[in-house]
Amino acid sequence: MAKEKECTELECHRKFAVDLFNLVWSLLDKKDRTKEEDDKMVHAAHVSRFHWGEIGKPVNLGRGEWQISRVYSVLNRSESALYHAKRYLEICKENSIGGFDLAYAYEAMARAYAVAGKKGDADKYIQLAKKAGEQIKEKENRDLLHSDLEMIPGYKKE
Repeated sequence: MAKEKECTELECHRKFAVDLFNLVWSLLDKKDRTKEEDDKMVHAAHVSRFHWGEIGKPVNLGRGEWQISRVYSVLNRSESALYHAKRYLEICKENSIGGFDLAYAYEAMARAYAVAGKKGDADKYIQLAKKAGEQIKEKENRDLLHSDLEMIPGYKKE
């Protein structure tokens, strides 16, 4: 029987952060999640963000906040979605993070406001996301942003 290699504290934090982030994605993509899987998704997103908080850079912390916001948006929990979207935007602004991450901070704000039924605020942040998205160098990432924006409830293509 092979003995598993023990990880250092930093390696363990990184492994848990990444593995849980990926678990959340698999649950987000799953059709017909159970209530238990919804709960697991919420908890895994928070624990992933916790581990990034122990070892990550501001961009990792922000992306963790984005994922938590997305989870809450998918579950129609607008107050929590908006809280975590605002945290992502704060992290971007405090650390001069632009491009992809700033665009996605605005996307998270738009999605959370849309879930809350605040169309005017959602539209404002959709426009900000589009503008920030112009600074994304990789076409694939720009296309991903636009695809995600189109999935926001009430989004109208111009």
